[in-house]
Formats: sequence, structure tokens, C-alpha cells
Amino acid sequence: MEEVVIVGAGIAGLATAVALKKVGVHALVLERSEGLRATGAALSLFPNAWRALDALGVSEKLTSLYPPFSKGYVTDVKTKAIQEVRYDASKGSGSEQRTVHRKILLEALAEELPPNTIRFSSKLTSIDTLVEQGSSICVLALEDGTIIKSKVVIGCDGVHSRIARWLGLGEPVDSGRSGIRGIAVYPQGHGLNHEVQQFVDVSKRGGFIPLDDKEVYWFLACKVPPKGSDMGGDPNLLIREVAENLAKDFPPLYLDIVGHSDFSTLTWAPFMFRYPWDVVLGNLTRANFTVAGDAMHPMTPDLGQGGCLALEDAVVLGRHIGSSVSQGGELETRDVGFALERYVRERRWRAAMLITASFLSGWVQQDGSSWWMKFLRDVVFYKFLLGKAVSATRYDCGKLC
Repeated sequence: MEEVVIVGAGIAGLATAVALKKVGVHALVLERSEGLRATGAALSLFPNAWRALDALGVSEKLTSLYPPFSKGYVTDVKTKAIQEVRYDASKGSGSEQRTVHRKILLEALAEELPPNTIRFSSKLTSIDTLVEQGSSICVLALEDGTIIKSKVVIGCDGVHSRIARWLGLGEPVDSGRSGIRGIAVYPQGHGLNHEVQQFVDVSKRGGFIPLDDKEVYWFLACKVPPKGSDMGGDPNLLIREVAENLAKDFPPLYLDIVGHSDFSTLTWAPFMFRYPWDVVLGNLTRANFTVAGDAMHPMTPDLGQGGCLALEDAVVLGRHIGSSVSQGGELETRDVGFALERYVRERRWRAAMLITASFLSGWVQQDGSSWWMKFLRDVVFYKFLLGKAVSATRYDCGKLC
């Protein structure tokens, strides 16, 4: 019998395990892969994420490695018009934006956990419940024949979550757009300013962000699947498709960065999201099961909030589950269901709002070339609405206790 089982050792799963450890609850993390996965290479963390990492006690491990951004630029590829975007880089991690290696973030979280917390190569085959002494118990069966009972199960198993499916949540839908991401490596140094650069064209948007003195994270979002995506994302075909077709009109510097890519970091994936009304009206908890991270709120990456929200989820979950710990240090099974309901109430509307904002952000920035779409993007969105969307990234999810 476990106190808590977390399915998935991604950002949400590891962060939730750290949060629970800090409130005195042991969690077992089941991960189907053989090791920590770093798909996506890098991600940007906004003020809300840094506040969550502060609560988890791991922010200092990362702030010493990655400097904050103070500004960025958005360039219209056709007209060459440039918009400057300012970031609040005032002193203190709670008000900054930094881009970090996904693997480094996962390792920083995993280091906080006791040995043997993560059980790799654990593939879930069935989910069930039973009642023992009047309390609901979660039962998981693994591919190797292991049966695990737990007072709580938290699904952090990504976009195609089995736990979300068991709860009855609708399947994520394809946004009609996809993205290619990678990290360029310059062994002698790239010499770039520490600034965010984005390039907007009809039905596509790309950009790059320096990670450190030698590595640059780059991305390209487009409305058509790139050639090579149907071959398992063949890196040679992906690079050629970006350079010779999708981004051929982008500045030479962008193409040079793409050409310096480390092939092991290249990924292609469709942008999936869950309808916001499924999050608002759907079952996010049942029989002491719940979901967090992409299992709850998959969204398009246009506001960079997927990983940030996962870190928020972890802190909120830890705070509510921690309130169900008895004086003897064990979870009160009958109380923990109410704790999960409080967690869901706190997260439901925020997640739905950001799913909607991310989708609209992507649509307005790369969905057309007509004059009214350009007006909507360059005048209405960048000058007025973007600031309001960014304000959502300053959200404070609170402390663990």
C-alpha cells in the first residue's frame, strides 16, 4: 500500500513528488520510459513558474545557470517591421523569464527525491478501485504483473494520459498546427545578445533564444506537417525542410542557427490541446484519482505556459494533500478526496483560461496575411492584448503550507 502514486516522471510528476515530500507525504513515481525524458529540449519559465520553483526549493539550482531576459523582438518577415517586447528582469527570480534545458530542470527536481522514488520501465495496464474499511482504494496493475494499491493516484502522464481517459475527460484535439524544436551548438561561442528573437510570416512563426554562451534554443511553428514528420521525425529531413522550404525567407542568422542543430535534440510534434469546456465541466477527480500538468490541461505552446502550469499544479496539490496528513504522519483516506476537490476547484478555471489564451495567441500570430489579420496581430494583439496575456504569467500559486 502506497500513500500516493504518481503516474509519469515529467515536470508535473517530479514537481508533485517534491511538493509532497516537503509536506511529509511519500510518493511513488511510475515512469514507463527507462530514464528521465527530455523531449522538447528546452522551455521558457515565466514568473509564475519561478514562484512555484521557489516554493519547491529548487529555483536557486537553475537561476545560477540561466540569466534572465530583459527584452525581445518580433520581426514581420514580409515587411521587416520590428516590435520590441520588454520583460521584467528586476532582481529576484519571482519576476523574471529564463529559458532552461528541460533535462536540467528534470534532474534538479529528481535530485530532491529520496532514492528509489522513481520506478522506471513501469507500464500501466489497468486501473481499478476497491473499498477497504469504508475507504476508496486505488488499484494499478503494471505490465510486469505488479499490483499496486494506493490512497491517491495522480496522473501526470502527458497529453494522452490513461488516467485522464479513465476519469472520462475528452481526448485532446489537434490544433491544425505543429512545431519543430531543437538546440544549436556553437563550440566556440555564438556571440549573440541574450535576447528573444521571433519571426512571423504567413501561417508560420519561428524564433530563437540563447540558453548560454554556446547553445541556442530554436523553434518553428507552422500549419502544415513538415516533410520527414511521417518518417519518425528524421532529423536530416526536418532540417532540410526548415532551411529550404518552411523558413527559407527567414533571416540568414536564423537559418545558420538551424544548421548548427544537435540532431539528438530535434523533435517534431503536432500542437494538441484540450477543449477548455472539458476542463471546466469534466471530471478532474474521482475516487481519489486526479490529474496534473498536460494530463489535465494540454495546450498549444504559444504563451509558453504548459510547463509553468505544471509547476503551479504541483505546489497546489502538495498544499491541499498536505492538509490531509494526520498527526501520526499518514494520509487520512477519507479526507484526501476533499483535498483533491479543493485542488480541482483552484485549478480548473485558470487552466481553461490559459488554454484559450494560448490558442488565440497562436491563431492571431500566424493564421493569415489579410490586412485585417495583420491589423489584429500588429496593432491589437502586440500593443494591447499581449500585455494582458503576459500578466497571467505573473500569477502566484502560493506556498506549500
